[in-house]
Amino acid sequence: MVEDQDTFRVLADFDFDGWLGGEDPAGELQRKVAGLKSAVIAAPAKPRIPLASQEIWAAGVTYQRSKVARMEESQNAKSAYDLVYDAPRPEIFFKATISRTRATGESITLRSDTKWIVPEPELALLLSSRGKIVGYTIGNDMSCRDIEGENLLYLPQAKTWDGCCAIGPCILLAEEGLDIRSGQIQIAIRRAGADVFSGSVQISQIKRSFEELAGWLFRDQSFPAGAVLLTGTGIVPPNEFSLRSGDVVRIEIEGVGVLENSVA
Repeated sequence: MVEDQDTFRVLADFDFDGWLGGEDPAGELQRKVAGLKSAVIAAPAKPRIPLASQEIWAAGVTYQRSKVARMEESQNAKSAYDLVYDAPRPEIFFKATISRTRATGESITLRSDTKWIVPEPELALLLSSRGKIVGYTIGNDMSCRDIEGENLLYLPQAKTWDGCCAIGPCILLAEEGLDIRSGQIQIAIRRAGADVFSGSVQISQIKRSFEELAGWLFRDQSFPAGAVLLTGTGIVPPNEFSLRSGDVVRIEIEGVGVLENSVA
């Protein structure tokens, strides 16, 4: 990870699509940063999503806790989630477009036809057009547990709407020697100035390798500008908890930073 201020200044005009579509995204970024002259590069006026046109996909039931929680949503779904956790084929689903996604500091949105909605703090893989892991960021995969629990076929509605996802604050490059799985994900939800839920999970508890998940995403489909893959959640609030308007969701991964969004 290049930590000087110029790294963040370059995001103002950075061609993410061309970068992830190239043969050596990490090397290209290092060369670009090395040649920067910060005096002639304007810093972004506000935080932005560190992406361009990339689709955001997600893997489900990758943690044991996630399997249990989703089985609790509905007895009808119990066997399906139990089976997919141990099956060779993982659950992979489309999550959001960039237009439905928010940057850190922006407001995520409650769906109007749900009474049980929770954030899902996740490590996100930034993948090149060749399916290689270029870096990592933080994702909030908002989920309507009552809609999904009512019927598994409602999953797209339980997962996708305007403001259903947040990504940021930046990208941690997947440099040699970096062991992202040794870290942890933390979340804290504040309501009226007080914490109403907090939790943490070790990333190492994800059952599948990241290369395996990326391989399934790229199976028989192409992403010329790369893609983002959320890797699942292992932090689940109690069943009586649901987000409310005005809540603030703060997700942190050491080395990546903090993704913080208010709820609208």
